[in-house]
Formats: sequence, structure tokens, C-alpha cells
Amino acid sequence: MDATGVQKKLLLIFVVVFGLIGCDQPSVSLKPLKQDAVILAFGDSLTFGTGAQPDQSYPAVLAELTGRTVINSGVPGEISSAGRARLSQLLQETKPDLVILCHGGNDLLRKQSRQQLQANLQAMIDEITGSGAQVLLVAVPAFSLNLAPVPLYLEVAQVNKVPVQATALSEILTDSSLKADQVHPNALGYQQFAQSIYRLLIETDAIRP
Repeated sequence: MDATGVQKKLLLIFVVVFGLIGCDQPSVSLKPLKQDAVILAFGDSLTFGTGAQPDQSYPAVLAELTGRTVINSGVPGEISSAGRARLSQLLQETKPDLVILCHGGNDLLRKQSRQQLQANLQAMIDEITGSGAQVLLVAVPAFSLNLAPVPLYLEVAQVNKVPVQATALSEILTDSSLKADQVHPNALGYQQFAQSIYRLLIETDAIRP
């Protein structure tokens, strides 16, 4: 199947999945982020910026777009259980106003339990909201031919009423010009990723351009 065919299949799958579990979800708004707000980008290599230079990672680009402090807390190779274990101390140290949670890619690559991944994401969201911070969730695609968003991310977002960037990574990783390798964007891909998150922050009222 060529790239166009893959993208059409991806769109169809997303429409079906999102239609099944997200059609009744009301639009989600975030509290506006003050100019001195701290955004914590929490995740694995996709957050760290593997495949590009540090100043080309999505948190670095997002900091430029938003004019806010964005802390890059991505750990390459980390699975969600390890992320869950390190999150509490990090929240205490950084005191973020918003956490962008993009985790689980390594669980999916290693074919670990999706049920456990969902439980870990839920625990991390509980930890974040318990600290007083807001959450923006990023859906990670299944690393297969169609690279469709994994439905559990949409389910977690719906249950917790948090905004989710559902398709950005899927769209980037189906475009060879935006990839450094099979599972990581290149500099241009991370730029597009940051822009998609920035647009969502605007749409949810967190940022006023």
C-alpha cells in the first residue's frame, strides 16, 4: 500500500474509533496559562527528541511558540510503569501548571499489556491533577502498517475529560519526509508535532495567540 493509501486507511480507522468512543464527548477547555506558567512535557524518546538535535525537540519548539517555560522530561526507552514511578517527585520539583503526557510507545513496541498501560496512564493523570496541574494527553499510534491512534488513549481522555491530541503522531509517522526512523520524527516532524499541540492549546483556551 502506498503512502496515500495508508493515510486514507488511517483516517478511516480514526473516524470509526473516535466516532465510537468520542462522539458524545463535550469540548474540553483548559484554564488559561499565565505568561510565567510552567509546562512539563513528560514522556519517553518522542518527548526527549530522539532523531533530532535538543533544540529541535517538540518541547523546545513549543516553548518558542507559546512563550512559556517548557521543561523537557523525556526519557528514551522508558516504559509507562517507570514513568509512573518517577512522576511524583518530578511534579514536586517543577510545580507545573500543565503537563503534556505522551507516554506508552515503548509499551506498545514491546507488546506489553495495553490494560496495564491504560492503568498507568490513569494513575499518572490522577497524580498530575492531584498536584493541581492540568493535563493534555497525546495519543501514541500502534506501530503497525496503519499507525492508527491506539483507542485506549481516547478512552482515557474521555473518562478524565482532558484534551487529547489524537492524530498528530500518526500523521507524522506515515510521512517519510517527517521521520528520522520508523518510530521517531526528524526535526521537521517535531516542529509539526509542536505546532499541533500549540493549536490544541489555543483551541482549548489555554493559550491566547
